[in-house]
Amino acid sequence: MVELSVNVNKVATLRNSRGGPEPSVIRAVETCLAAGARSITVHPRADERHIRRGDVYEIARLLESRRGADRRWPEFNIEGDPRPDLLEMVLDVRPSQCTLVPVVPGEITSQAGWPPSTDPKWLGAVVAQLKAAGIRVSVFVDPDEEAIRWAAGLGADRVELYTEPYARAFERGEGEQSLARYAAASTAAHSLGLGVNAGHDLDLGNLPLFRSLPYLAEVSIGHALISHALFVGLERAVRDYLAVLGGARPADAPARAV
Repeated sequence: MVELSVNVNKVATLRNSRGGPEPSVIRAVETCLAAGARSITVHPRADERHIRRGDVYEIARLLESRRGADRRWPEFNIEGDPRPDLLEMVLDVRPSQCTLVPVVPGEITSQAGWPPSTDPKWLGAVVAQLKAAGIRVSVFVDPDEEAIRWAAGLGADRVELYTEPYARAFERGEGEQSLARYAAASTAAHSLGLGVNAGHDLDLGNLPLFRSLPYLAEVSIGHALISHALFVGLERAVRDYLAVLGGARPADAPARAV
């Protein structure tokens, strides 16, 4: 089964809009785990407009306390651009996975994967530093073979395929055609020894098709899942996404993102 990593950034966004402690990000994480999620994702940005440094440490402590004898689950995935303060925090927390994501100044959310023209020596050194600390490294890329080969050259463990183009194609009724492009990228990644993650604008409408992607290990979903939770509750929302990833489809699943 494809793993679901729930991104709780939007819970922090709502909390920060009021300035107090509610809604609690930690309570949200606990609810996701109780519903069956085995991984939590955060993307701490430099301006701390949603997830804050303190949240990262609190979540890390909670997940550590819930790990079983094999020490694997639940996993913690920290996304972000490899700026010095983020890398310092990641090396201190030592999450299960760090997903390296390019950031464009002023962006609301991620807009694209790393361009293959990015200096491989610089980012490769970051990858090596994280792996030496025992952290699995994923690199956020477009579904393009050149980008996949570039990521493999960095020494990354996985790639995370940027799925907004798929989501927009699905809305136009072109999901199958778009999925073929992702399948080629995923197959290329697998042939190079890379694991395959995916994320961005996946939802209950487009996920039933996307889950058939060959070699897909994990999807990271935040905005659509938390939006769905506003109407059905967070525990039910997580269960709905887990059901879809397991091959079912909730009767009230929307045709597009909520």
